[in-house]
Amino acid sequence: MTTLISGGQVLSTAGASAADVLVDGETIVAVGAPGTLGPADSVIDATGKYVLPGGIDAHTHMEMPFGGTRSVDSFGTGTTAAAWGGTTTIIDFAVQAKGTSLLSTMDKWHEKADGNCAIDYGFHMIVSDVDDSSLKEMQACVDGGVGSFKMFMAYPGVFYSTDGEILLAMQKAREIGATIMMHAENGIAIDQLAAQAFAAGKIDPVQHGLTRPPELEGEATSRAIQLAKVTGAPLYIVHLSASQALAAVAKARDDGQNVFAETCPQYLYLSIEDLAKPDFEGSKYVASPPLREKSHQADLWRGLRTNDLSVVSTDHCPFCFKDQKELGRGDFRAIPNGIPGVEHRMDLLHQGVVAGELTLGRWVETCSTTPARMFGLYPRKGVIAAGSDADIVVYDPAAKQTLSVETHHMNVDYSAYEGMEITGKVETVLSRGRVVVSPSGFTGSTTHGKFLSRGLNQYLN
Repeated sequence: MTTLISGGQVLSTAGASAADVLVDGETIVAVGAPGTLGPADSVIDATGKYVLPGGIDAHTHMEMPFGGTRSVDSFGTGTTAAAWGGTTTIIDFAVQAKGTSLLSTMDKWHEKADGNCAIDYGFHMIVSDVDDSSLKEMQACVDGGVGSFKMFMAYPGVFYSTDGEILLAMQKAREIGATIMMHAENGIAIDQLAAQAFAAGKIDPVQHGLTRPPELEGEATSRAIQLAKVTGAPLYIVHLSASQALAAVAKARDDGQNVFAETCPQYLYLSIEDLAKPDFEGSKYVASPPLREKSHQADLWRGLRTNDLSVVSTDHCPFCFKDQKELGRGDFRAIPNGIPGVEHRMDLLHQGVVAGELTLGRWVETCSTTPARMFGLYPRKGVIAAGSDADIVVYDPAAKQTLSVETHHMNVDYSAYEGMEITGKVETVLSRGRVVVSPSGFTGSTTHGKFLSRGLNQYLN
């Protein structure tokens, strides 16, 4: 089957240009001047619309165990919601439990995801147990298409790694060409602050933010950068939220170090004021790093413009308010950490275009093209070009919508952006040439998505 997408403005990192796109099967076969391609078996009229490469969300947590519960989106529901929002690839985190191997963890995540995804997917590995066995298995993970490894300076007793363990993993990553991804918060100090707050009777959700101050994100980010410098390993800071951390990343990049960072929509739009909402409503906004004072948001937008922040991901980790977030009533430390957002990333970043914070090219770059290059998927993904997978979004930049739990498709009982009015909306989504979202609704299948065996960071090779 051939499909012609005609009349639209095709977006790339360079901006917009009038062009038609011809798809044959799963692949884009031509991008040409309006009216020069075709005929085709079917035609999608994109007049007045943007035609952009499908989004790549490089940071999701589907079915993730945390604090005695698990995130409520399955791979099926989460990837379906992603498709509704114009994301056609996710990269999820396979979580190594203490005492288990990396390869058995990878097998476990394959069992969860294979045959259960509406869009294509890949994995990162979370390394919780740094020992000789895990270090050796890192090469086997790379051979299996997983070339990025996340570590934690937070969550002592669960995911936390010491500086010595981080150094060993970074040395191995340098040897095999892999990228270390870092959750950079000083978890040892944070746990002391949290314990002191609880002992003083301060139990409300806002304490989650107050006991994880931005200075401790900045300090950990700086420490991770120095460890990466000593070892020569590339470093990717996940979910950066604070001006202090951004300053450390910017300096490292100015010095020529291979340091990259992502931020998330929640840090661009939400703040600690949301964490302080009364009647335990603030628990809906508990994530780590926490939401910051609004003053950090201007710095993050500027970081996206200057490329000190290279990628926007969601850290999608949804827990229902009822029965899950409520586990922390009486002790903010027991609130499951995570905010739902995989469905709204493309729309929320388009709001940055509407507001003049980003160009159209930068929207595409941060949400699609750069994550494809960062995680070894380009040019198969992340670009509308002949030979690339036909992962395509037709986007109406003039449509109006209101974000709400009543209309979203994520398997969670609240919206972090309830009532937010935005301009722009996904109209049609193709995943490898198949229309999975159309103006009439979801037309895909949770058996459609395929595992992506990824290469290494293409900014390094």
